[in-house]
Amino acid sequence: MSLIRLALAQLNLTVGDVSGNTRRILECLDEARSQGADVVIFPELATAGYPPEDLLLKTDFIAANARAVAQIQQATAGLTVVLGYPAADDYDLYNAAVILQDGRRVGEYRKHFLPNYAVFDENRYFGRGQISPVFQFGDDRVGVSVCEDIWYAGGPPQWQALNGAELLINISASPYAMGKAQSRERMLVTRAVDYVAVVAYCNLVGGQDELVFDGCSTVIAPDGTVLARGPAFAEALVVADVDTATVFRRRLRDPRSRQNRSLVAKLADVDERVPLILSGSALAGSSPRPPVAPPIVPVPTHLQEVWQALVLGTGDYVRKNGFETVVLGLSGGIDSAVSAAIAVDALGSDHVVGVSLPSRFSSQHSQDDAARLADNLGIRYLRLPIDAPFAAMLETLNGPPDQPFAGSDFGVAEENIQARLRGMILMALSNKFGWMLLCTGNKSENAVGYATLYGDMAGGFAVIKDVPKMLVWELGRWRNQQGDGERIPERSITKPPSAELRPDQLDSDSLPPYETLDVILRLYIEEDFSRSEIIAAGYDAATVQRVIRLVDRNEYKRRQAAPGTKITTRAFGKDRRLPITNRYHAAD
Repeated sequence: MSLIRLALAQLNLTVGDVSGNTRRILECLDEARSQGADVVIFPELATAGYPPEDLLLKTDFIAANARAVAQIQQATAGLTVVLGYPAADDYDLYNAAVILQDGRRVGEYRKHFLPNYAVFDENRYFGRGQISPVFQFGDDRVGVSVCEDIWYAGGPPQWQALNGAELLINISASPYAMGKAQSRERMLVTRAVDYVAVVAYCNLVGGQDELVFDGCSTVIAPDGTVLARGPAFAEALVVADVDTATVFRRRLRDPRSRQNRSLVAKLADVDERVPLILSGSALAGSSPRPPVAPPIVPVPTHLQEVWQALVLGTGDYVRKNGFETVVLGLSGGIDSAVSAAIAVDALGSDHVVGVSLPSRFSSQHSQDDAARLADNLGIRYLRLPIDAPFAAMLETLNGPPDQPFAGSDFGVAEENIQARLRGMILMALSNKFGWMLLCTGNKSENAVGYATLYGDMAGGFAVIKDVPKMLVWELGRWRNQQGDGERIPERSITKPPSAELRPDQLDSDSLPPYETLDVILRLYIEEDFSRSEIIAAGYDAATVQRVIRLVDRNEYKRRQAAPGTKITTRAFGKDRRLPITNRYHAAD
């Protein structure tokens, strides 16, 4: 047999919903069977959802996943299925891929390389796999691996290819960051070409807490040609025919694999790495099928992929946590405008409520822009002025008997009272009507602490938490160019940003220009540049020192912030981890 029809089930699964995930997997088996698939491939830890974190410490959770695999096994008539799940033995727990075939359980692969960096913590939960089996399907040999194993040159997929595997299947839950899909595909193309094999890569899609998974499942020929590519940020069953006969012909003309054969003999326990050879397959004798036209969906543009990631991350967080409607404050500025537009694209205008909360310092143009935004988006709009409760708070703090604020100048404390009143009112609406409150602060503000604890930081999810300010403006302009009219008022994009908590206030009164700030923040937070290295890159020493000091001293605020979708290579939260109590200051 040389022609194998693959079905890559790029699914949006939910952590902990073992029964719901199982139902979705069974539905995909029926769909794949109707399309004449031979092999159906599901993402990493498909039954459990990814990442299940400390659910993996619960024995009943592990047992529920084992029961799910047994149920799915009974539904594999006429199919071979590669399925990710948490596998246990008497000794340990493993991130595994089970191979099910025509109602039988025929083998298992256990992940070798356990990522323990950035957002990953797999050494906390899993033991390492020790063998790399190659499975015989008719005349074809197939290697199976899990996510991280294919990212390493010289890892299990290479061992499998050197032991004759013509098709390398990798099941994955690879979280999104800007540009990740392109770099991931370059890596997969390299593996296909170097190992002279067909690579079939099935990735998870959907939002999970701060993470969002982009899909983009891919099938790649041994010459590096992309045979199929699934969509970004959407579920899909990606069906493609692969001809393994082309692999043997190409290997005959490529001497590199012959040279690398010596590597097999040098691998420890090489005989144990290929323990399972199946004679025959449910694939044998299948009737001729008309060819399929596999999808090759274009990779989104930079701004398109960021927008889609934020939309999917926001929508899944809200829905998977049992909410239907969200509420957010509308200031008339760019941050709340972009956040509201993302929420509408994620949930629909009927499920978004915008609230204007003007104070004595709120400009008329900002109030007008908030109202116009709500009208553009077609969302419910509330206007709840805060000047009366603000006046009452000032009277309380300035009046008898103790007069704690008496004689002091108007300052940050009075500014923050306004932000906290807004947070209190928005949380009251959330409590009263069961709406999730969305925060609207951006990454630049969160980095330097330009946000108010229990004020504008109050909420259940922070839509643009990992989006630098300059990128927020780019996203606003991009969204207005998508052919459905003005979504974000032009003035919200073009006017100088201001918190409007005191007369004539501008962000630039307290912060460097965002063009400069965002670059310094990227170098310090995402690239781990030192102060001297940033200065050497051409930035003013005093400005660099000030920004670094603000970032370091505001860790305590960020630790109390709501989660938000990760889009950069180093997001605050699970990704970038620093102690709150910390006296380290670089000498340079």
